[in-house]
Order: sequence, then C-alpha cells, then structure tokens
Amino acid sequence: MTHSTILNATHRELGARMVDFGGWDMPIHYGSQIEEHHAVRRDAGMFDVSHMTVVDLHGAGARDFLRRLVANDVGKLKKHGKALYTCMLNERGGIIDDLIIYFLGDEFFRLVVNAATRDKDLAWITAQAAAFDVRVSERRDLALIAVQGPNARERSIELLDPAERETARKLARFSAVDIGELFIARTGYTGEDGFEIVLPTGSAVAWWKRLQDAGVRPAGLGARDTLRLEAGLPLYGQDMDESTTPLESNLGWTVTLDGERDFIGRDALLAQQAAGVARQIIGLVLDERGVLRHGQAVRSAGGAGEVLSGSFSPTLGKSIALARVPAGETGDIVVDIRGRDCPVRVVKPPFVRDGQAAPGV
Repeated sequence: MTHSTILNATHRELGARMVDFGGWDMPIHYGSQIEEHHAVRRDAGMFDVSHMTVVDLHGAGARDFLRRLVANDVGKLKKHGKALYTCMLNERGGIIDDLIIYFLGDEFFRLVVNAATRDKDLAWITAQAAAFDVRVSERRDLALIAVQGPNARERSIELLDPAERETARKLARFSAVDIGELFIARTGYTGEDGFEIVLPTGSAVAWWKRLQDAGVRPAGLGARDTLRLEAGLPLYGQDMDESTTPLESNLGWTVTLDGERDFIGRDALLAQQAAGVARQIIGLVLDERGVLRHGQAVRSAGGAGEVLSGSFSPTLGKSIALARVPAGETGDIVVDIRGRDCPVRVVKPPFVRDGQAAPGV
C-alpha cells in the first residue's frame, strides 16, 4: 500500500510529478528539478518530508536506552533542544539507519528516522527498549516541512508572531525550539542553512501556503537528492546499509568509542578498527561529458569499487559521485560509463560549500 502525506493534494494542485519513494507518493519535482535546486542554493526552497518518521521517547530510562541504542553518545546532550546525528547499528556494526536525536528533557528525547526504514526501525527500537524504563511513541499526528537556502530562515521567521521571531533568529545550528505549535530545528539535508519544521498535520497545508506566499519555492525530492550529494551527505540504502559500518562510510565522526559505554555494535567496530578498515568512500568529479550513476564500476590502484551516489551537479555543471573503493592510496581512477573508461578526479566532499565549488573541487 502506498502512503500519502497530508500535503499530497497540495503537491498535485501545484502540478508536481509524483513518484513512489519508499512506499510513499511523493513529488519528484514541480516542473524543473534544476530550477528548484538553484532556488535552494541561491534563495529559499521547501520540501515536504512528512514521510520521515518522528518517534518520541519518554521515561526515566530514555537516556540510558539511547546510550545503548546508538553509536554516538547522547551523554553529550546537555542543553534543551540540542541535536545529535548518529547511526543505529546491529551487532555486526552494520548501519540499521542514520537519524537525528533531539534532547528535550531528562526523560524526553525526539528521534527523526528515515521513511524507507520506518517499519524495521520501529521494530528494532521497540525490541531494544523492552529492557529499559522508556515509552516509544510514533508521532503520526505530525508533519515535517524543510525550509532550506540562504534566505530560508528569514523568510520563515517573518511568518512568526513578532514576539517569537527573536527566539527563532537566535537558534543555534543543530538545535531546536518549540514556538507555539511549531517545533523548529536548525537542521537540514541540503548543505544550506535553514529550518526543519515539525508541526501538527492539521496545520501543514496552511503553513506550506504561507511559506509559498512568502517567496519560498516548493521543491521535490529530485532537487533534495542533488543538493545533498553536492553537500557530500550520504543517503541510507545507497551509500550505506546494514552491510557497511560507520567507519567505512565516512561516518566515523558519528561514533564515540572512548569510555566504557556498551552500545550495540561497539565490539564489531573496535575489531574493525584494530584490523584496519578495508574500504573507504571518496568523492569523484567527472570533468568531461557523461554522468556518474549508482552501480557503475570503479577501478583504482587498490582494486575494484563502485559508484554509490552519482548525479549531474547543477551548481558545478558537471557530474559528481560518492564511490566506495579499497582503503589506501587510490592512484588514478577510472569509471566504466557504458563500456568506456572515463578518468575522474578524486576530491574530498563536500563538492559545494556556500553555494559554490568547495576548495579543491
């Protein structure tokens, strides 16, 4: 069965091309993916990401539970509203999902997990929570709108009551605050500044239209994908999954191995770290004509690899990709594009920073 967000009819009224995304009927674009991409890089755009799953944890054991559940340490979260990006691992160290955790009180944490992994995530979280004093609640009553771009925050703030604007304006990066019926987080998945706004489903359509009237352009999942790739941000199911660990997915920074905290997957990561990580993710730029795509074969000095995420970059005007190859020196690299060996440059993601090519790209 295909699911629909509360904004589905609004997308159709705007002429969106709809596609199935992880079992959800979602807009891929509203006429021009390229123009939507540029709107976010240069001004302000918004995405319906209500297909993502909001999970609230309540109870005296919530913090201890999360210290066991995820690879990063929620013990770092001291200030109300502060967020933490991390991975939830299986016993082998494989990534079940990547997620954001918000600290909202000593006995209250909020999780936002991916849409395509919703069912397995909820099953895993619920099973692991059984040993702790914690209540797991999926918030199907909430929608989520991501407003992204250099002018995104100010466009959003101007729609708030005057007395609340300064609170939103002072919100630090990777933090969230409740303002009226809105849960406003200064987070995103585009490489741009902005807000991700969690709000009641009954208010989502009105807020979407208010944002559009304020000059925020609707954007589909196509632009969201090229934006996140330019920013070097991984996509679950394409750049990482249960067969890969954070250490071989450029996500070692999301793991806290110091101390004695016994999180799920810790022993596997320690063993991999001791043995040496065999694979790495690198950034590729194709300067000649052609498009890098998922699944294309990659050959490096260390051996064979493959393209994970690849696409034309609207900001750079050329093709870019994330690829997994053997660890160590790569040497000259070629990608097999329709039977033709195409030389590519190795760069360190992100590919785009502050709306233009990142240093070295």
